[in-house]
Amino acid sequence: MTTTFPMPRRSVYDPPAAYSEGPPVQEVELYDGRRVWLVRSHQLVREVLADPRFSADRARADFPFSSPARVALERFAIPFVAMDDPDHARIRRVFTKFFTVRRVEQLRGDIAEIVAAVVDELLASEPPVDFVRTVAVEVPGNVICRMLGIPADRKHVFMGLDNARNSLGTAGDAIEQASQEMLDFAAELIASKRRAPGDDLISQLVADEQTSEKLTESELLRSVRLLITAGHETTANQITLGVLGLLRSRDQWQRLVDDPGLIPGAVEELLRWVSIFHISPMRVATADVELAGVRLRAGDGVVPCSAAANRDPDAFPQPDRLDVGRDARGHVAFGFGIHQCLGQNLARIEIAEVLKALTQRIPSLDLAIPAEQIELRDYAFLSVTAAPVTWAENPTAEEDR
Repeated sequence: MTTTFPMPRRSVYDPPAAYSEGPPVQEVELYDGRRVWLVRSHQLVREVLADPRFSADRARADFPFSSPARVALERFAIPFVAMDDPDHARIRRVFTKFFTVRRVEQLRGDIAEIVAAVVDELLASEPPVDFVRTVAVEVPGNVICRMLGIPADRKHVFMGLDNARNSLGTAGDAIEQASQEMLDFAAELIASKRRAPGDDLISQLVADEQTSEKLTESELLRSVRLLITAGHETTANQITLGVLGLLRSRDQWQRLVDDPGLIPGAVEELLRWVSIFHISPMRVATADVELAGVRLRAGDGVVPCSAAANRDPDAFPQPDRLDVGRDARGHVAFGFGIHQCLGQNLARIEIAEVLKALTQRIPSLDLAIPAEQIELRDYAFLSVTAAPVTWAENPTAEEDR
């Protein structure tokens, strides 16, 4: 009997057993009965993601999707991350300069300021408080607003639309409507920056001659929509699950409290240990390819499973153990190859600044309910419905002074 993908997930922190069982390349069945190849070893996932014979082009008639909701979401106004070269490279080059390590590092002060204000709001609340709503969505939401020049009073608009687009329980026509409204939001933002430019990324983008020379108006619109959505939802879920994982593994939380120097490495370990892309980006073979002795034919769908790759014991000894002292570089949380996440440097800084602020200002932070009671959402990314947290009355000595 062929296993159905995606496999049911009953735990936030324990991937389905099938991810660690059986051969490294195995046949699974999608919702529509189509059979595709699940690739689960770290080495082979990287090979697939780096091999141009595996297409990321969602416009292809033979491209596989994991659910009807994903068809509606991923085929609507396809962004450059779902294209192949040369179009992918042409569009990506326009945006790369805004997301270099050096460029993003210049934002660290602003991000730390945003995090500090969010933590102030958390401490002003009466515990227990939902960490998701109060901290995790607020930090990346506020960062994106500042970075892209989105008015603060418009934040709830794109956050609400993003939520509707990514809910797997949403009907296809509702997803398409939310996606269209997100495009309209992006178009309004672009138009406002053309009328009254500021010092934000969108203003710089539309003023750059390279943008108009290399991008059509439709490509610009879809790319700006991607910047808004990709920079918010994924980071919010990674912050939530990373912090909850540390609170669940209290000794690892305490290590960060005692030694903030561990935080950069802890960010990499959390990205490895909690792979929020539990429904992996798909690929389709454009030629016959052999992987681990298995012959894949042109037109075969492929699932390079990052959640399985990041728990591969051949790449990460004792992979199910969270260890903030581990060298977790080489994980595939941000993908691999030419489609590797453009915003990964920004996400790393946001996660690091949240961990730094929480461990130093609220070392007594803890789950308000047993970890087993936290419920998973039926969502495009691994996420939870809510995460109640609490803390001691006087969180730090600094607060007492």
